[in-house]
Order: sequence, then C-alpha cells, then structure tokens
Amino acid sequence: MPKVYVSLIGDLLHAGHIRVLKEAAKYGTVIVGLWTDKAGGEVNDVPYLDYDTRKEVLETLSMVSEVIPQESASYKENLEALKPDFVVRGDDWKINSQRKYRQEVIDILARWGGKLIEVSYSSEISEANVKDKKNKLGITATARLGRLRKLIEAKPIVKILEVHNALSGLIAENAEEITEGGEVVKFDAMWSSSLTDSTSKGKPDIEAVDTTARTNTINEIFEATTLPMIYDADTGGKTEHFEFTVKTLERLGVSGAIIEDKTGLKKNSLFGNEVIQKQDSIESFCEKIKVGKAAQITQDFMIVARVESLILEAGMDDALARAHAYIEAGADGIMIHSRHKDPAEIIEFVQKFRTQDMHTPLIVVPTSFNSVTTDEFVELGVNVVIYANHMLRAAYPGMMKVAKSILKNKRSLEAESDCMPIKDILNLIPGTR
Repeated sequence: MPKVYVSLIGDLLHAGHIRVLKEAAKYGTVIVGLWTDKAGGEVNDVPYLDYDTRKEVLETLSMVSEVIPQESASYKENLEALKPDFVVRGDDWKINSQRKYRQEVIDILARWGGKLIEVSYSSEISEANVKDKKNKLGITATARLGRLRKLIEAKPIVKILEVHNALSGLIAENAEEITEGGEVVKFDAMWSSSLTDSTSKGKPDIEAVDTTARTNTINEIFEATTLPMIYDADTGGKTEHFEFTVKTLERLGVSGAIIEDKTGLKKNSLFGNEVIQKQDSIESFCEKIKVGKAAQITQDFMIVARVESLILEAGMDDALARAHAYIEAGADGIMIHSRHKDPAEIIEFVQKFRTQDMHTPLIVVPTSFNSVTTDEFVELGVNVVIYANHMLRAAYPGMMKVAKSILKNKRSLEAESDCMPIKDILNLIPGTR
C-alpha cells in the first residue's frame, strides 16, 4: 500500500487531528511522525506530556499503523528516509509560523512524485483556545515542577521574566509577540526575585522578607498562572536551613532555586565592591549544594549555583574554578553574573566554560549587559536568560506619572492615556467572565 506521512505533536489530541488521520487513512498506510520535545522547542511549543505517553495514545488509534519520532520541526529527515507517497496535514500552516516547512515539504515530495494533501482546518476548533481553557483549569505542582528542566533540554534558549505578584505573573504568561517570520514568541518561565519581592513590600533587599512571606507570594502567583518558576534564594541562608527551603519549594511546585556564593548580610550584587560583600569558600558552598540536593525528593528540582567572582573582581580563573567545583558538588546549572555594561567578560566566561563543559545549563541575567540579544546568547552557548527586575522597574514610573498627573490636574482625565483600560486588565484574570 502507499505510504502516508502525518506529522503531529499530539499533546492535545482533538477532533481536528482525528479528521486529518481519517483522511490520511484513505490513501494508504499511515505513519505518524510524532514530534519530540526538541522539535516542539524549535517552534515554542514544547509538549507537556512526555513522548512515550503521546506515542501510546496514538498507537491505540485504528487509523495509525506506525509512530516514529520527528526530531525537528522540519519534516526533511523523515521524508527523505521514508519517501512517502503522500503527506497529509491541516491547511493552517499556510498562514502560521510553520509555512516555511510547508514549502520544504512540497519541494521534497516533488523529487519522487509525492503529493501534499491538505485538510481544511476546523474553524470551530482552535488549539489556542483549547490550551487557554487548559490554562484556566490550572496545573498540578508536579507538572509545573518538571517543566523547566524539560524546556531547557528542548529549547535553544529559555526566556524568563521577573514576577512579584499574581498580576505580573499573568503578564509573563500572556505577553507574546509575532516575529516577521510569523513565529509566536513568549516567555517560558517566571523568576521570583528577592529584590522585587522585597521592594514591592517596601522592604530593603537584605533578606528581610522571610521564606514564609515569599512562599505566600508564590502561592498567589501559582493560583493564577501555569508557567514554571525559578526562585531567587539569595545565599540560601545557613546550610542547615537551606535543606528545608528546598523541601518547601519542591512541595509548592517551584522548578528550581538559584543560590549565590556569598555569606553574611545580603547586599545587591550590582553594588559590587562598592559595599562590603564576602564570597563564601568553595568548600563551604559545595557543602550547601550537596545538602540541598540530598534534601530534594524528585529528580526534577534544580539547584543552580550563582558565581559572584566577576561581580567581586576575583578574576576569570576563580569564576571558572568555582563553576566546575560547584558542578562536581551536584549543581544542576551555573549562573554567571556581571555588573558591567560591556558583555566582554560574560562572553569570555561562557566561551572558556564551554571548552570544558558542553552540557551543564548556563544562565545569565543581563540587567547591565542588556545589549545582547537572545539569538546572540544562543550562539554563545547560554541556555537560560532571566530578565530579573523589569516588571517592577516598568511599573513604578508609570504609576508615579499617573499619580502626579492627578495631583496636578485635580482630576484623572489627563491620566487616562497612560492607563490600561480596566476591562483589558480584567480579561487577564482567569474566571472573570
């Protein structure tokens, strides 16, 4: 019988997919190319369900003869290996971010006289709406917990935005832009910053807000969102206390914590040596990492070691030595920080680190060196970029401007153009309508 190829992600199998598969079965033996996480990551659509679970579901369908992995968003590799007589797909890719792959499929099939058959996309079925409804239902702590590690493995780079309350969390979850190529770009995860959490509560960034208060904020954010979260744990506190912090965060569904290798009263890193800051010894910090790793229950929770050597001008060799020692101690990733606008030392660190270690996730926080794009970070070998305080910094000027306008004009009319319509805000909140 003729071979028919159908490419699916299969995370949210719905009537539209069944329609495509039924149409494909009319033409011959149906082989499904099931997208791996890596393939999904190429188009910002990493599946929630693991590959084997999705494969098992598809194999129960009578229309499907075989399920094989599709390792890329491009169909090229599988088509050249199988040389199918037909490729069947919904016609929505004529207008979405996958239209470049459509032309590629047409060109490849032409080599052996194959044919592309397109099924009219179901107007009454919107995968975006299905996902929106799923988001409104929420997500389990377990599913959220494991999501970050999955994203890091699947995507070229994971983009994370700072959040300090539930509303900023909803912004992180809903903000999106469409590139010139039609790709929908969104944030992948949230950053619970100790700086912005403290500042939003009117307290200094010196670990004055305790873990209980910070986890209350996380709970409020988690009630309204589904994105995974990394927790800014500052120094992690005393080693004996850090293990309990890990247990608490893991139980909540937080995906990981970043701890910095400093001791004593917390001072913001961007002050550098302008204030007294003491770096922890390698031995002591490694012990803290080991204690934290021993405390976690799952394999999903990540402990990332933040190296402060460049901040404290201890030198590149010290930064690299610490990074490798922390990985040896069990750290799941390395965050390297700098307070210079020129990204030269960050670039040097990443390049030197990658000559010895190609696999450990590298995280950067480009608050100072903010001229570097995510594409440039990908080329360097960075896995995660955190925009660590921008939501709070953006909110303050806007609120101050409106407040002064009301005082100056003795009414709010003039401030309206600087305010978001209240209906637009309400529409962000799940369950408002």
